[in-house]
Amino acid sequence: MTRIRAAVCTEFNAPLTIEDLDLAPPGPGEIEVKLEAVAICHSDISYAEGIWGGDLPAVYGHEASGRITKLGEGVSNLKQGQRVVVTLIRACGTCQNCTTGKPTICENQGGRPSPITRPDGTRVVQAMNCGAFADHVVAHQSQVVALPDSMPPESVCLLACGVITGIGAVVNAGRLKAGEDVVVIGTGGVGLNAIQGARIAGARRIVAVDMSEEKLSIAKDFGATHGVLGTSRAPWKDAMKALGKGADLVAVTVGAIPAYEQAMRYLGWGGRMVMVGMPASGAMAQYEPVVPAFMSQHMIGSKMGDVVISRDIPWMADLYDQGRLKLDELVSGRWSLDQINEAIADTKTGGARRNVILFDT
Repeated sequence: MTRIRAAVCTEFNAPLTIEDLDLAPPGPGEIEVKLEAVAICHSDISYAEGIWGGDLPAVYGHEASGRITKLGEGVSNLKQGQRVVVTLIRACGTCQNCTTGKPTICENQGGRPSPITRPDGTRVVQAMNCGAFADHVVAHQSQVVALPDSMPPESVCLLACGVITGIGAVVNAGRLKAGEDVVVIGTGGVGLNAIQGARIAGARRIVAVDMSEEKLSIAKDFGATHGVLGTSRAPWKDAMKALGKGADLVAVTVGAIPAYEQAMRYLGWGGRMVMVGMPASGAMAQYEPVVPAFMSQHMIGSKMGDVVISRDIPWMADLYDQGRLKLDELVSGRWSLDQINEAIADTKTGGARRNVILFDT
């Protein structure tokens, strides 16, 4: 048993509390990781606000990096001391989805009961298979990828969610072809990476859409060729003016219903809308089905960028090493675990790209 410090959600839409908890040792196929960094994703905030339900008390956090401290039975491809990125993508490797290259929708993602307990034995939910708002985690070996020591831990952790989700949405789910035109709605952490993915894949023009002029300026640093204010009367018309036609691909990276209801308006004939941002459970969007039917348009869901982490994360790490993928520039703030509520509040303002909690190493 390892004693850990963690930020615990005991009540939805209330500040997290720092507690000393117990972490069970890794079981078969699992590892223990001493965390170096964890980023704050809007999904963590949504869970902590209760918009997707769930049980409490819980430890959220799922975008992490650290070093392996213990190996469970049967783990042979990893070593103690290795730096790893820890993702929420737990995959059995044997179901139909896993064997056909779709581990993000593994049919057997559930594991054993949460390894986290309070000293009195009360079980604490290990949210999203990670529970990474803590200084140690236990995760399945399928959730991690070893990365070079030369990469800063705050950059490594971003490869666990925001980067792979944004790039994967465009490259894997959207199947962007070189020379196609792209619109990205929302230029937060995931949106900036969708823009980077479009640039890396060879998009001809990339239009960023956001409510903030400042964020549109930042989007151009990551590869957007044009910026459109979402506050304008008909932003899709502004985007079409920049492109000269409708977009081949639109990535919706925010969980806002108005963004989803407008997204199809940006598309041209045969265009694809990739659905990335996740609204609250029960929220509904309306479409006029005759339009996508007549124009042969497509609506595509994308969970975690449809990635295969053993394939895609090393590729992205190489792009970073070559200077072709911006990771360091995504970090907008560095905080301690004791400052996590301040970091969350700063993230909720919408101005942060990624706030990162750094642990003592």
